Amino acid sequence: MIAPTRRGILAGSAALGGLAASGIAVPAAAIPLAGSPRQRLSLDDGWRFHEGDIAFPPILDHEASYANGKAGNATGAAASDYDDSDWGRVKIPHDWALGQPFEPAQNIDQGFRRRGIGWYRRTFALDPADRDRDLELQFDGIATHATVWINGTLAYRNFSGFTGFTIDLGPYALFGDDLNTVAIRVDANATEGWWYEGAGLYRHAWLVKRAPVHIATDCVHADPRTDGENWSVPVTVTVVNRSSSDKRVTVEATLFDPADHPVARTQTAATVPANGQTVARLSIPVAAPQLWSPEMPTLYRVATCVLRNGQVEDAVDTNIGFRTLRFDAAQGFFLNGQPLKIKGVCAHQDHAGVGVAVPDSLWDYRLRRLKAMGANAIRCAHNPPAAELLDAADRLGIMVMDEHRELSAASDTLDRLGWLVRRDRNHPSVILWSLCNEESLQSSAVGVAMIRRMKAVVRALDDTRPITAALNGAMFATPNIADELDVVGFNYGTAQYDRYHATYPDRPVLSSEDTSAYMTRGALRTDRVAHVLADDDSEHANWGLPHRAAWEAIATRPFMAGGFVWTGFDYRGEPTPFAWPSVGASFGAMDLCGFAKTAFHIRRALWSHAPVLELSPHWTWPGLEGQPITVMAIANADRVVLRLNDRPVADLPIDRFAMASVTLPYAPGRLEAIAYRGGRAIAHRRVETAGAAIALRLTPDRETLAGDGRDTVPVTVEAIDAKGRAVPIAQHAVRFRVDGGTILGVGNGDPNSHESDLATNAGRTAARRLFNGLAQVLVQSPAGPHMALTVEADGLAPARLPMGIVPRTLPEVAVRDGRQSLTEWRQAPPSATLPDLDRPIADGDMNSWAWLKPGSTESGNADARYILFRVAFTPRRNVAATGGRIIFAAIAGPARIWLDGRLVHTKTDPATTRVILPLPAGTRDHVLQLLFDTGGRAIPFGLAGTVTIA
Repeated sequence: MIAPTRRGILAGSAALGGLAASGIAVPAAAIPLAGSPRQRLSLDDGWRFHEGDIAFPPILDHEASYANGKAGNATGAAASDYDDSDWGRVKIPHDWALGQPFEPAQNIDQGFRRRGIGWYRRTFALDPADRDRDLELQFDGIATHATVWINGTLAYRNFSGFTGFTIDLGPYALFGDDLNTVAIRVDANATEGWWYEGAGLYRHAWLVKRAPVHIATDCVHADPRTDGENWSVPVTVTVVNRSSSDKRVTVEATLFDPADHPVARTQTAATVPANGQTVARLSIPVAAPQLWSPEMPTLYRVATCVLRNGQVEDAVDTNIGFRTLRFDAAQGFFLNGQPLKIKGVCAHQDHAGVGVAVPDSLWDYRLRRLKAMGANAIRCAHNPPAAELLDAADRLGIMVMDEHRELSAASDTLDRLGWLVRRDRNHPSVILWSLCNEESLQSSAVGVAMIRRMKAVVRALDDTRPITAALNGAMFATPNIADELDVVGFNYGTAQYDRYHATYPDRPVLSSEDTSAYMTRGALRTDRVAHVLADDDSEHANWGLPHRAAWEAIATRPFMAGGFVWTGFDYRGEPTPFAWPSVGASFGAMDLCGFAKTAFHIRRALWSHAPVLELSPHWTWPGLEGQPITVMAIANADRVVLRLNDRPVADLPIDRFAMASVTLPYAPGRLEAIAYRGGRAIAHRRVETAGAAIALRLTPDRETLAGDGRDTVPVTVEAIDAKGRAVPIAQHAVRFRVDGGTILGVGNGDPNSHESDLATNAGRTAARRLFNGLAQVLVQSPAGPHMALTVEADGLAPARLPMGIVPRTLPEVAVRDGRQSLTEWRQAPPSATLPDLDRPIADGDMNSWAWLKPGSTESGNADARYILFRVAFTPRRNVAATGGRIIFAAIAGPARIWLDGRLVHTKTDPATTRVILPLPAGTRDHVLQLLFDTGGRAIPFGLAGTVTIA
């Protein structure tokens, strides 16, 4: 391999511009710096999955007890040679809870779905050239408790479903013909929240290959600073040295502007101790940078390189943004020195069709929907978000309240908090660290002691962003977590805003959670028997307020920095105010698909300066002719005039917060509105009564996908009448088929629906009813050039949608079917005379017969002419059914081989060679024996390579 040069490294990112220009998101974390020796390879494909637990064999005798206490001897599904040939294949992100039936006896907050226990296994090969490289496995999120074995050795335990973790693969790695097996037991019975958490490997997994001298994971910190006049980018880099001698290196950081032109470069020398690490500190001065904001989310790039002797050892790209933050106790929030009200939403992480296994491009879609609503911020409730959400927030201009899951001073909890801050501290979108949510200990000395330790972890890693927590009540008690915060977060408690500000006038305050209004998309009136809630902002929880009143309480108080409405989207579980058979929440301004409710338009009018005018409800209500319907004119104007079938019916002033409403007798036809501001018409809206549905229509979020087998686009399905108008009351059963791609899932936003989200026929088909006129299908790109979606419904004309595919290949670890490896060999004591092949191994004898793993040789001598190897095995099911082969990758020295007491091969050549023998079909247990004969000479013998069954 030709060593990459610095120039080649720094010039590499421009090739990504073509995809970005086509509207396809390019996740920064997934793409290595061009030309870098570092490789970040996807491990998403090729997992085998078993739903349900697999009990470990009981440990009853001395041999099993002895083996259990030794590395590399995992049993059951954790063992390298476990037979997983009949397990299904899955691609991650994967949420197995989404496929569970709805059961009234299950946890209401998990959406009445069982979660349980599951197993994942994946096999892959490593090139012998990787022996001297640093190898790291990265898991972005597993719900919930995960135990990881690598090649039969316990490697990691993780006890949170919301934080990622890394494993140093080096000590466990096998190379060449030796395949590596990762086995993961996931216990999703453990819960951390009161909402749908999903189950399984629901975020990405990666294999990172890098030089022995490299930049540690998440250990570039490049957060711009200003003294009010001049800007700089302090860059802190942790460099690790896995080699056995000190290394002298140069650490270099280069800043690129939004057009990817180099702006400034700095470097420093450092010595990294053997098997240790060092921290290099640099600073890049910057003159008059373009600032990041929700309106102009301008991103710069820091390319960090580690060089030795002029060659790049490792390199990492980091996107950053220049902006200032200030929370003022009297005047609220300031971004870049300008006052800005935080117009935020709280959001969980599940979506229709996929549960919590959200594809990268869907984060982009969800944030764009929030931007369309007028939002400028999101609170990741109540856990660390996917890294891809933050990448999208940086690009799109959405500020983030980044929230930790638990209040605790336990060492592993503090480690998880440190992981969150290290991973996310370079994102310009992140403006707040939130340490906890609604904790019963928030007004106790214990809670205060915990929060102080958590603050110390955050401050050691990031000293620029304020720290908050979402508190609900007991705000005036002493002691109190609120006393420790930079910004006090109010969950509800609207009536206490003024009292708290008067009592603590020097404390910045924001609404970390408010509103809790609920509605069912498209519902005219509340029907509690049917678990339906009017889509008109009339229903809310007793602790909350309607959307309009909740925002008025924030907008009219200058000291309030802003707020986060509960919630931006509906989510599974927590079906307040109902229980079974409702399976999802109705709090969202949008439903689970991202389809707008009336709250979406209310927030758009409240949060936008650009003209907004919307009428609610729609105007298709057959059977209600002559009955009164209250029409809300949602607008950010002074006045609105309504006409029904060309007849004036209302001329109404518009309240800034309450909007305007009028009750009209329903008459089919056309309802029109004109909004005026300052006496000038600024917006016009017309809704018409739709006729009978005659056809289906498909509308993709975008028309082009990256052809990498991962890019996903949501497609809206609706029924239309003869004039092409959407029919908002259509409830047709729709059938989906995709050619050339995959259906990931389907949804319709109905919180009471028990239909399946999953595709059938290996992702080629699916079915779902329209709910109040709409459904959504998520289609994933093929690796090939063509894809088309077709939808059908009885009595309606079908629709077909061809999709454009842009070629893209993401680096990934090749999928290798795991061959059965014979690893548990025993070696008899060397003998000068021919040994007895039938010599038994005494029960409990751990010493006379040595334990042996293939991959090593030794030399014979006069006293060690004959050496007997023995292994017992049961073939895997697929081999037992058809027969197979025993493959010795490398046998050193002369040897004879017996299978079940029958001599099957004689090797006379002392050279190391490959030997392949037939294995007959059958389910019986087998005994394989090798007798090496060195002739008493000092020649190498042994199993120099793997022994596998295929």
